[in-house]
Amino acid sequence: MIHLSAPPKTAVWPPLPLAEWQPTLATLHMWTQVVGKIRLACTPLVNHWWNVPLYVTARGLTTSAMPYEDRSFQIDFDFIDHQLLIQCSDGAFRTLKLEPRSVASFYHEVFRLLAELDIPVRIWKVPVEIEDPVAFDQDELHASYDADAARRCWQVLSQVSRVLEIFRGRFAGKCSPVHFFWGSFDLAVTRFSGRRAPVREGADPITREAYSHEVFSHGFWPGSGQQDAAFYAYAAPVPPGIANVKVHPKEAFYSSELGEFLLPYETVRKAANPEATLLSFLQSTYEAGATLARWDRTALERME
Repeated sequence: MIHLSAPPKTAVWPPLPLAEWQPTLATLHMWTQVVGKIRLACTPLVNHWWNVPLYVTARGLTTSAMPYEDRSFQIDFDFIDHQLLIQCSDGAFRTLKLEPRSVASFYHEVFRLLAELDIPVRIWKVPVEIEDPVAFDQDELHASYDADAARRCWQVLSQVSRVLEIFRGRFAGKCSPVHFFWGSFDLAVTRFSGRRAPVREGADPITREAYSHEVFSHGFWPGSGQQDAAFYAYAAPVPPGIANVKVHPKEAFYSSELGEFLLPYETVRKAANPEATLLSFLQSTYEAGATLARWDRTALERME
């Protein structure tokens, strides 16, 4: 007897209103920075700092395997059972419950567990890419954890990651993985023209490495301050005239202040076909930037 599989269910893109979970987002941002800095400390530099991001998994976020002496280990955020899991290649592991706790408490517990596993990692304890940073081991202000909100954020990242992977597959040139940058707390994929970019005047070493070549980057950001969750797209360097290009869908717009295209997450979530809506944004913004910057699109794109 032949058993036919059921048709795939329509993906649900959950709501993620910033006002309802901003304290949890701020805390989770710092927790991911603690774990991300462990990855930074344990991995060799890869071009454009691709050794530092986290990756979306079927349950949350992961560092992926990191070398330590003659072993490897990885750290996972599990947003289904709400725990942090540290696993080693020799079978040893430790867990930490994800619950309301300060960044300082999280920091001390993570490093206590690493010490128990004989992995004495050292990191720079000051968070990055935020205003008025407080060292992790002193941060008692950020201590919120709404489990449902954290789970919904991961569900959004999962849906977005799936679409970004489809979009990534359309490109034959150099392209980044779909990865989660804990500094800015966003999920991103970046395409490269193959040409070196002009050196940015006054840029720090991190920025110079990140933007050493011409890029067009797309991603998702869950918001902060007064800005709700949105998708973004930008070229670096910025080609003249890009701000005047019409892209899809009609709700997308160019922010002169940020120097990038934005599309509200709610537009995608409420669309009849969220995947197609997001893909239209990704494709139309890329085409605008690549055309204006005179990328060799015939060589770089898959012709199917």
